[in-house]
Amino acid sequence: MELNRLTIKEASEKLDKGEITSVELTEACLARIKEVDGKIKACLAVCAEEALAEAKKADERRKNVGAIHGLPLLGIPYLCKMNIMTKGIETNAASKILKGYIAPYDATVIKKLKAAGAVLLGKTNLDEFAHGASTENSAFGPTYNPWDLKRVPGGSSGGSAAGVAADMCIFALGTDTGGSIRQPASFCGVAGLKPTYGRASRFGLIAMTSSTDVPGVIAKTAEDTGLVLSVIAGKDKNDSTTTVADGAPALSDSYSEQREECHGAGAPQPTLKGIKIGLPKEYFIDGIEKGTREAIDNAIEKLKELGAEFTEVSLPHTKYAIPVYYIITPSEISSNLARFDGIKYGLSRRGEAAPRLYDVYAKSRGKGFGPEVKRRIMLGTYALSAGYYDAYYLQAQKVRTKIKEEMDEALKKVDCLLTPSSPHPAFKIGEQSDDPLKMYLEDIFMSGPSLAGLPAISIPCGFDNDLPVGMQLIGGRFDEAILFRVGGSYENATEWNKDKPLL
Repeated sequence: MELNRLTIKEASEKLDKGEITSVELTEACLARIKEVDGKIKACLAVCAEEALAEAKKADERRKNVGAIHGLPLLGIPYLCKMNIMTKGIETNAASKILKGYIAPYDATVIKKLKAAGAVLLGKTNLDEFAHGASTENSAFGPTYNPWDLKRVPGGSSGGSAAGVAADMCIFALGTDTGGSIRQPASFCGVAGLKPTYGRASRFGLIAMTSSTDVPGVIAKTAEDTGLVLSVIAGKDKNDSTTTVADGAPALSDSYSEQREECHGAGAPQPTLKGIKIGLPKEYFIDGIEKGTREAIDNAIEKLKELGAEFTEVSLPHTKYAIPVYYIITPSEISSNLARFDGIKYGLSRRGEAAPRLYDVYAKSRGKGFGPEVKRRIMLGTYALSAGYYDAYYLQAQKVRTKIKEEMDEALKKVDCLLTPSSPHPAFKIGEQSDDPLKMYLEDIFMSGPSLAGLPAISIPCGFDNDLPVGMQLIGGRFDEAILFRVGGSYENATEWNKDKPLL
């Protein structure tokens, strides 16, 4: 039995029964990292000694108390994206300007995972400061897709998605601003959850776009993402945008019952009877690759077998989501990244022919930031400049409100929306590097829910030329439970989430 291939639920049950220990589970994950990460390059830091020490503490905790209900992550090893603060461990956001920066505190989500007894294995690669959709923009080199090492894993949480897909961990943390969890989850054939904006604290995340950034989960099943969300969710005094009480719905009782039915023999049972799913016609465009469209159509038919009802809906302003996103995002980036000036922390060029304060700023930022970061800072500074603010940023915010209103209205009529996660499977490394606009269009199906602050999940639903295809489900505000119910029922009636890359 390869312990590193277990889901959270499977591993937790075995730990509770005493069939395995957290140390054994952690050792299996560390061994897998050592075995395959030389090919995948998912990790920027591995904390082997610290992880084993935490695993030992988890085993002692379980031994003293026995099976601990309400702590499903006790002793479960995970990886964390390198833009999330972890005390005493480097947090460089895959940027030269923060190389060697040791975080002085834990992000709120890390504190909660520590309290729950989860075991941190290491930190994962990403596009620098989370600016990208391929994990090619990292200052420390790209990450490779476990399904095809010549292709990207998606981004910006590409290291986390690749790590889960290659069974280097049981789950991983990522961040999602405009698709940075869902798109790599789709490309790597795993489940990726973007919670509702305000569901989990952003405190301790290195800010990219403060109005859409959310911490989220990449795991092997939709059910597992819910288990992690139930731990990391909750109101935080350090983040005024968190708006709900501690805890979050993970798996409802009715869903648990349906899960058992789905595992029964014979044809899938109608576990989604009464569930209404909307198909936004603007998301089913001609540009979707044939194999990807077939996988999505087959998934829709399977959900119909499970009892779901489908209806077409229209979101006419969704066509503006990409231009709106790429005005608001660079604008907030130009503001958030102003703090990296070579003075307080990070790379500094003081004393290197920099007689003026401006020269320190210019030389530090010029040396420390990569091309994509510089591009976004310049775009954002331009959009916010005098004479252009009203025409670009203010107008984009007005259209964003229309996008939000349309999605909210559609979700009053249906329980959730279904779309492709991406119009195509993973593309080849370097294929889009010279075309920033084409790379920005990778977020075409992802940016709408982010702008609206809605929860969304990508789950595997098939293959296109032997590469994973993802299906996106979008729920109403703070209604992650419907995503777990629909996504989990679909996973239990299919085998796509059990397919593994050959490494």
